[in-house]
Amino acid sequence: MRIAVIALYLRRFLLAWLASLPLQAAAGVDPALLAPLSGDDTDARLQAIAALGELPDPGAAAVLEALGEGRLYAGGDGRLLIGDGGPRAADAATGAAAELPADAEAVMVNNRLRRAIEAALAGARLYADQPAVRLAAARRLQQTGDPARLPMLAKALAAERDPAVRDALEIAQANLELKSDDPAKRRHAVQVLGETGNAVFRPTLAALTLERDGAYAEPDAGVRQAAARALKQIDRRLATIEWAGNLYYGVSLGSVLLLAALGLAITFGLMGVINMAHGELLMIGAYVTYVVQTAFRAWLPGWLDWYVLAALPLAFVVTALVGMALERTVIRWLYGRPLETLLATWGISLILMQGVRTLFGAQNVEVSNPAWMSGGLTVLGGLVLTYNRLVIIGFAFFVVFLVWALLNHTRLGLFVRAITQNRRMADCVGVPTGRVDMLAFGLGSGIAGLAGVALSQLGNVGPDLGRGYIVDSFMVVVLGGVGQLAGTVVAALGLGGVNKFLEPYAGAVMAKIIILALIVLFVQKRPQGLFAPRGRSVE
Repeated sequence: MRIAVIALYLRRFLLAWLASLPLQAAAGVDPALLAPLSGDDTDARLQAIAALGELPDPGAAAVLEALGEGRLYAGGDGRLLIGDGGPRAADAATGAAAELPADAEAVMVNNRLRRAIEAALAGARLYADQPAVRLAAARRLQQTGDPARLPMLAKALAAERDPAVRDALEIAQANLELKSDDPAKRRHAVQVLGETGNAVFRPTLAALTLERDGAYAEPDAGVRQAAARALKQIDRRLATIEWAGNLYYGVSLGSVLLLAALGLAITFGLMGVINMAHGELLMIGAYVTYVVQTAFRAWLPGWLDWYVLAALPLAFVVTALVGMALERTVIRWLYGRPLETLLATWGISLILMQGVRTLFGAQNVEVSNPAWMSGGLTVLGGLVLTYNRLVIIGFAFFVVFLVWALLNHTRLGLFVRAITQNRRMADCVGVPTGRVDMLAFGLGSGIAGLAGVALSQLGNVGPDLGRGYIVDSFMVVVLGGVGQLAGTVVAALGLGGVNKFLEPYAGAVMAKIIILALIVLFVQKRPQGLFAPRGRSVE
């Protein structure tokens, strides 16, 4: 019974749709309006093109596009047909499918007609079915200076429902109203341009307030006052965008510093080792990403967009193995001797850099973003949040969560916390401190490898990649508190934000110097950092 009812409704729907087809086919462009296009009278053709540009019908835009591209044909029976490059065509008036006659001739246009077609298309596309096409046409009309287009814009604005297209149409309308003789229209135009907050219109509005030889460029005082208010609106919008941009890039830089310093916080907090080769572990992670990308291009080109996901575990394992090898062969013999450890790890960093130069060359190599990390999201009308930085911010906090879970909910984490608080007591109760040192150093090195993968998505990869982050990483660890995970997060984000807010005023180099001086002063007053360490770290 239910199936029969559904079938009945489907049959009624199909009958109604078929009944509507003749009405749809009948609707279209008036053939009398199209007739001059194939004639010899240039003025009549220009009038027909201008009329098509004002016609609120998507078919008019299709005719103009076909005419401009040489796809409009005149048949022997007087009909105009739009060709598709083959035997098939469509009637220019009704849009109905048709065969292209053998005697059909292409309608030719000269440069004068072609310019008229381009101008008319800007108006005709305002009635296209696709919002993106209408938006592009509205933005094109923003560049025109012909006040005669005001009625056409008003008609399109009355019929438009898409918010983005409406905003673009209002801006185009305001640009033309600025040339009006009516002060009320000029004042309305100034208000509209000010509400956009777009810096492109700032010179136009500023010109209205200029005074030369006692005379104003804009004679009406009300328009000048509206222009001054509009300038303040735009300036406030630009200041908001600048502030939001600094905040975003500060969080982005802070997330990179967080990844770079997280592994260092573990090794430095647990063993007190000043590892000057930590930056080179970041570099190794970045080069692992490059190798994985090269392998995917050669053997798995169809999966190239996912090479980053394959590079993450591989970079972690490779750098962790390198770190554990360094701890077992060099660093374990230098515990309690910070100067010798610093010199030894600095020498190891030089060896690692030279090894990379030997394998990959001294020049930087390119690691491209996958498709899903390319592009960005535009907010506030002018701030672009790039996808690669958004992904890195999310990834940094994900890694922090994993490290927190490992330190607080695993046996290894329990041992690491015990050794950090009191190494000798942990050794007395049976904690294998030597093995835990090796695993903790491998964990910190592996996190550095993950940071290298993230850095490879922000720029080119080279042998000197890690040098730019080693000092900043130590500043984050010292400011946050030795061995304190929460302190590392707060210090990294804080330093990244402060750095980006200082750069526009002091420059990149001076901003780093100011931050370093502030950290030195802070540590003088609070040597334990933002979060005070406990246990062995206090001794």
